[in-house]
Amino acid sequence: MNATDRTPADLLASALAADPGRPLVTFYDDATGERVELSVATFANWVAKTANLLQGDLAAAPGDRVALMLPAHWQTAVWLMACSSVGAIADVGGEPSAADLVVSGPDSLDAARACRGERIALALRPLGGRFPQAPEGFVDYAVEVPGQGDRFAPFTPPVAEDPALIVAGAEFSGAEVVERALADAPSLDLTGPGSRLLSGLSYDTWEGVSAGLYAPLAVGGSVVLCRHLDRLDEEVLAQRIESERVTAVRR
Repeated sequence: MNATDRTPADLLASALAADPGRPLVTFYDDATGERVELSVATFANWVAKTANLLQGDLAAAPGDRVALMLPAHWQTAVWLMACSSVGAIADVGGEPSAADLVVSGPDSLDAARACRGERIALALRPLGGRFPQAPEGFVDYAVEVPGQGDRFAPFTPPVAEDPALIVAGAEFSGAEVVERALADAPSLDLTGPGSRLLSGLSYDTWEGVSAGLYAPLAVGGSVVLCRHLDRLDEEVLAQRIESERVTAVRR
């Protein structure tokens, strides 16, 4: 982190400048066997494309509320950072009827239809795969995002003091997200660059999004984000911790 980093998007920009090739998010889905590893550069590219989709095609603007009806997943992390890049408010698990846009996984499509604005659907298939057929009334993220630009420039730069994140009913500005993520690092045993935190926490609490994205990013570390971690026995988990060079665990 640099002294000038005041929003989550700033943190990502600093990480990209410092070491674009290092791992940032390694994702496991222990229900499907999926493993995806994203370097800082690859993650930032997904964020840029998603932010371009949000700002350009979906007309999202600073202050718009984006309900993220998604599990802890690498694509959810991308959407959190894309919202920060645009200046939109990421409302994790938020009420779709109160949102300007909704982003839904395959298990929450019916509830997501309560949103009167744009609706985006994520299949959450391995390697970011698309739906066999796009759900009615939704834009298929996997179809639309590949053609977006690899660089993003906001029409209006986000303001650090403006609302950026809502999780478990609590609202945080961009500056508060950064400050709290840094404050969390010691209790998460994140000691700085090279720290690697394995998180099995869901994204529906501050603790989950901090451990699963913001705190590792803030200190120059990385996260091994595990969905359905409860399906692993202790021996297999220990093997993962060793093979992924994990330095801290939260589950």
